[in-house]
Amino acid sequence: MTVFHFLNCAFLTFGPHVVYYSATPLSEYDTIGTSVKAAAVYLGTALVKLVCLATLLKVPENDSFDPCQELLKVVIGFIDAVGLYFALTQLTHRNISQNHKFQAVGLGWAFAASVLHRLAPLWIGARGLEFTWEYILQGLEANANLVMTLSLAALGSLMWLRKNKPRTLVPIVYACALLLATMPSITGYLRRSLEWQTPKVVGFELISSLVMALISWQLFSACQRPT
Repeated sequence: MTVFHFLNCAFLTFGPHVVYYSATPLSEYDTIGTSVKAAAVYLGTALVKLVCLATLLKVPENDSFDPCQELLKVVIGFIDAVGLYFALTQLTHRNISQNHKFQAVGLGWAFAASVLHRLAPLWIGARGLEFTWEYILQGLEANANLVMTLSLAALGSLMWLRKNKPRTLVPIVYACALLLATMPSITGYLRRSLEWQTPKVVGFELISSLVMALISWQLFSACQRPT
């Protein structure tokens, strides 16, 4: 039963990444190299963030929400945006379209994040003797992160790769990207300040990811139309 539970949780956490790659044109255009490069950039970015967090943040005395500390986390979190910019603009990609490029980068980025942050807890905890919903919720959270990362990559491609965007949409694109970049701090506020339980936070993340995906898709489609 424990092995079965572990396999279910592992598939829920990592399976959607594989399904997305296989079910979309990414597999037809052999963009796995782009995803691997993006994953490597994420790992480097995560290392830089870890050093910054360990150096600049103080150890909290309790689990309460500290606005100053959270603001500093937001600033450090923008290192992800720098890494995503590098992955989208500076890496050598195959001759693929902008549409496939941001998907491949976002997929590799999200998969690396799931492996780095969720594989070890899943391996240690989901094989325990006692059943818990924690790792199922963790898998759902990974799915929300996948959708948000793809949305952020789509908006990033509009900001940094698409030159002839409609001017009226530019502020909306930047505002949505800023909202996605600060989502970890928003969920942290919900957990610690408003004391939301994990199921409620995960539900918020799932709904938010779907809403932001819809908005990002609409913006991306609008910016692809001839001006």
